[in-house]
Amino acid sequence: MKPASARSAISPDDLDWLADVIAAIEAGKAVRKDLPGGGRLHIDRALPFLCVHISSDRHAPVAREITQANASYLLAPDGPTAAAIVTAVGALLERRFGAFMVLEMGELASDELLTDKAPFLPPFTIEVTAEKAGPIRAAVRAFIAAIEATKVKFRTPRAEVHNWPEETRAAAGALDVPFPLMRVRFAPVYCQQESNKTYPELRERLIAAIFDAGLHAFAAFASATGSLSTPTHRALGRKAFVDAVVRTDRCIDEVASTFDFLLAVTPINAAAAWTEFAASDFGRAPRFLYRPLTLQVEAAKRKLFSIPFEHLEDPVLYQLYREKQQELDLQLSILSARETAKFIEFGRALYGPVETALLQAAGDVLTRTDNGATSVAESAIRVRADCYHVERRAREMIAEYARRCSTFEARVEVRDDLPSGLLVSGRRLLIARSTLMPVDRVEAILSHEIGVHLLTYFNGSAQGLRLFRSGLAGYEGMQEGLAVFAEYLSGGMTSERLRLIAARVIACACMLDGASLPEAYRLLAREHGLPEADAFNVVLRVYRGGGLVKDAIYLRGLLQLLDHLADGGALEPFWMGKIAASHFGVMQELSARGLLGGPAVRPMFLDHPQAPARLAKARSGLSPLELLDT
Repeated sequence: MKPASARSAISPDDLDWLADVIAAIEAGKAVRKDLPGGGRLHIDRALPFLCVHISSDRHAPVAREITQANASYLLAPDGPTAAAIVTAVGALLERRFGAFMVLEMGELASDELLTDKAPFLPPFTIEVTAEKAGPIRAAVRAFIAAIEATKVKFRTPRAEVHNWPEETRAAAGALDVPFPLMRVRFAPVYCQQESNKTYPELRERLIAAIFDAGLHAFAAFASATGSLSTPTHRALGRKAFVDAVVRTDRCIDEVASTFDFLLAVTPINAAAAWTEFAASDFGRAPRFLYRPLTLQVEAAKRKLFSIPFEHLEDPVLYQLYREKQQELDLQLSILSARETAKFIEFGRALYGPVETALLQAAGDVLTRTDNGATSVAESAIRVRADCYHVERRAREMIAEYARRCSTFEARVEVRDDLPSGLLVSGRRLLIARSTLMPVDRVEAILSHEIGVHLLTYFNGSAQGLRLFRSGLAGYEGMQEGLAVFAEYLSGGMTSERLRLIAARVIACACMLDGASLPEAYRLLAREHGLPEADAFNVVLRVYRGGGLVKDAIYLRGLLQLLDHLADGGALEPFWMGKIAASHFGVMQELSARGLLGGPAVRPMFLDHPQAPARLAKARSGLSPLELLDT
């Protein structure tokens, strides 16, 4: 690249729009300006830095993506244009913050160490060039430290630090601007040198690693100059969704909304199946009937994989939507295999196996609790609540949530086509007409269904992206763990309930080991002492569709949540939407960046008089069995 000073000067008329940009920044407005000669200036808020990439032909696509992942970036067609824009914008931001730095991102011409026939994966080069002294050196050190700490699966980065020549930066072909400048160049390890074919996974890892290192550099510079204080370097990321994110979100949600996974795999003839099973003296599996699918799986998959992801400009959101795409693909595959042998394996791929530790925990619950958890005398005087009692109390609870949050517009339906119990589908609470439960369990089960499942749906809706209401990939385990924990906080955790959750794990393990439905039923009813109706309800859930391992997630999620609390973890991010345990850090980052707001409404079960004490005990470390002691 020629030095900026050697290039022809640009006319003031070419940048007549720049005055409006400066005025917008001064007014605290976001800027997203496509340049007349190609490129873009994006500033979603004033910050003491700008990431710059100069290219007229997009020959360095990864450097371009890393650049535009930042909250403030410039894609420029040439050096003089970049210098003029950076100088004008930087002067304003330097006055505001007292300091301003530029990170210029680019790629080396080739990866000298990479060949298609290499027997191993050698290190690759990342060149970092900056002044010898000053706060920019803190940025360099932070960048290098972050790169060296990167967990590498393929190629290991090898950083080379250079100083600008004594004469001028322009002599080295640098961007000619009057601010501290750090230039990064990395080898194009994401593609084959001879064929130029891309390694997609390596490309994504490279973007994420260098982008994160750049944020470390910006945070270190801000700290060294006192120009800005941040709780974490990730807080310097974007705080606004670009239009491409909203479009992708809508497209993903359109696919997810074309089917209800749980309803599609839930039998509609539970009562008749129980009668048939009992008539065979529990020796022959009954036939389950299902709703006909209302979608064509192949068409839904075509639509799912036609959704573009290349313009999201945010590595974190890119990863979240990719994960959701993969989860929806698996769910669609499961539905296409309903009542076939493949159904079990697709389910195992989605929900995972029953781990040894999980199976052990379930066994401990069943062996260390009383088979006759409620005596005959107690059972006789225990008041039962039917579906209409549950419906009335559900409507009252929803009305109170709606009073606290005007967008909490849930619906309640009593249905004949569900097994006994409750189910949440989107904004609907579905209650089976055959539901009958102890009246002292009603508050707990509604805290589970309304206080967690419906609440996170509406809180997720308030975040601006539908992904947070339909659920991030893998959210169901932690969601069910939270819902079970809500039963405990509301004072409704019982030995019978905990045994039922443990029994689901045992049944899932039996099913995966090849046991038939009657065999699993006999294990639960005869060896573990579950009441006949409860044992059947468990095996119905586990053997539905051909064998679904989903029900193991309740106890697994509860164990994950108890570990999270014992480690000092907070609950608040979990109320913001439907998220997995693995997304806790992501939610904290997006919240710190200003992309997410707090929960629109908090769970009412947290207001229970004993909830604070119970939560405090959980933070001190509790096992599932110990939930019965408080």
